[in-house]
Amino acid sequence: MTGQTPLLAVEKVETFYGNIRALNGVDVSVNQGEIVALIGANGAGKSTLMMTICGAPHARAGRITFDGTDITAMPTHEIARLRIAQSPEGRRIFPRMSVRENLQMGASLDNMQYFDQDVEKVFALFPRLKERIDQRGGTLSGGEQQMLSIGRALMARPKLLLLDEPSLGLAPLIVKQIFDAIRELNRTEGLTVFLVEQNAFGALKLAHRGYVMVNGAVTMSGSGRDLLANPEVRAAYLEGGRH
Repeated sequence: MTGQTPLLAVEKVETFYGNIRALNGVDVSVNQGEIVALIGANGAGKSTLMMTICGAPHARAGRITFDGTDITAMPTHEIARLRIAQSPEGRRIFPRMSVRENLQMGASLDNMQYFDQDVEKVFALFPRLKERIDQRGGTLSGGEQQMLSIGRALMARPKLLLLDEPSLGLAPLIVKQIFDAIRELNRTEGLTVFLVEQNAFGALKLAHRGYVMVNGAVTMSGSGRDLLANPEVRAAYLEGGRH
């Protein structure tokens, strides 16, 4: 992976909420075909970084490039058009819409000719959604809603999939299904994934590389395997936290 230009490069990024600095000079990169995990405690700034990549809020300092394009000041809808798709924290599916309608909302207008084909791919990945195709999103279980949120993001045929806390609040068996699906997408389709997770053990097992964030700054980085073995990481994030 060395020597190549990253698909996503976050350089010296600072993000503020009013006068409060939430991100402090963050440097993160994601190469084509990688799964990269960002771990850290609740409130470390992980979700803020995800939102800043998507342009809401915008970075006040630093630079974000995607596939050679500077997206730092770009509006969110234009960033999405570059085929960055996000499954946000809290899922944010449309509760009154059916599973099918939620997936339609995720599909890019440019790719509607592939709609049926893409829906079948999502159903192959998450068969439970096929069983619930006409059910309202709000009546699904938490795990099914997370599958739907990821499926909706995949309908945009992303070059980069951003996943914000996909395992949050879910039973270990469901978490395993979701992580297995992410691994399969990466292995079979080369999908590039940037994953924010409090479940450090699951995320680092899944990821090629990882970053640790503390108080809005990246404090450590390395391969998933190296971070799993790191005594500091183990003490802070992994003791008793295996899922």
